[in-house]
Amino acid sequence: MTCQKKGNMKRAWVYILQSSDGSYYTGCTTNLQKRMTEHYEGRYDGYTAARQPIRLLWTEEFVDVRDAIILERKIKKWTRKKKEALMKGDFQLLHELSGSTRTKTKLASSSNPPL
Repeated sequence: MTCQKKGNMKRAWVYILQSSDGSYYTGCTTNLQKRMTEHYEGRYDGYTAARQPIRLLWTEEFVDVRDAIILERKIKKWTRKKKEALMKGDFQLLHELSGSTRTKTKLASSSNPPL
């Protein structure tokens, strides 16, 4: 279920679940507790309902639902390795996996690791 825009500055979360088959599901919600209950109970037919049990691996909270929607859409296009780097908080690897030659060159030439 994708976040729906319901006015400006509505708090939201992006989350990543792991399904019983090991695959990842990325979603966005304005009510994390309710949405997790819906996933755990398999309340709606769909990806996670068919792959129970599921486990919550990662969340990020946003003060503006629009920012959450943007990140959710980006993450859904990422590789598994890139999602895993995000969940581990390995931002250097995340940049390396982005495929950006500019970022790779900058990281290789930097004597200090990025913050």
